[in-house]
Amino acid sequence: MSTRWNLAGKKALITGATKGIGKAIAQEFLSLGAEVLIVARNQETTMNQVVSWQQKQGFLVHGIAADVALEQGRQAIFKQVQEVMGGLDILVNNVGTNIRKKALDYTTNEYKSIFETNLNSLFEMCQLAYPLLKASTNSSIVNIGSVAGLTAIRTGAPYGMTKAALVQLTRSLSVEWASDGIRVNTIAPWFIHTPLTESLLNNSDFLDEVVAQTPMGRVGKPEEIAGLAAFLCMPAAAYITGQCIAVDGGFTAFGF
Repeated sequence: MSTRWNLAGKKALITGATKGIGKAIAQEFLSLGAEVLIVARNQETTMNQVVSWQQKQGFLVHGIAADVALEQGRQAIFKQVQEVMGGLDILVNNVGTNIRKKALDYTTNEYKSIFETNLNSLFEMCQLAYPLLKASTNSSIVNIGSVAGLTAIRTGAPYGMTKAALVQLTRSLSVEWASDGIRVNTIAPWFIHTPLTESLLNNSDFLDEVVAQTPMGRVGKPEEIAGLAAFLCMPAAAYITGQCIAVDGGFTAFGF
């Protein structure tokens, strides 16, 4: 039974993993026995601090400072995967960005930047990971989406568009790659306490609105996303694929 509920021996690549949700996912995976390569756009000093702290806890962890939105960044990441881990069982696409504006106020460059980071680079990460995941057993891709891909939440139209497209990409890849033993799922969080949401949630009026629309009456924690991400990659979840699961305190189910 215990082998169904851990990640012992699994090799995982997690993007955007030095803070917030990505950092919590990396910590969860490490605590469950996985070997993890964390990726972030941070300068190497920040990356080294995070990796050093995790290594001092006795975890098998590596790091690389690279931008997944750039071709050279993606190539560097997978070169590192081969060199330090020699294979891959899990890809967690957590990296994302946003510019909050009214639809008419976006410049072409802003619009393209959001799509490049949130969708185009993610698709190419999946393509690059495919041969490694196919060579594995019970491999898994977990995409971190948003409830903004399921309903309008004032985050900006381009962001919501990329997250909605991510849900469909998840469905398509889950079907196309099922025969290769690769499962693909998406997690769609509502507001979570992270450095990226801190400025919004520090506004008491905005926080009150968020809480009022959340049946559980609070904002989520990064660890609550990490727990689901870990489960979706375990042998216990071996028959779950093509799903988008909202972690939202009941927000998307809330009506009048």
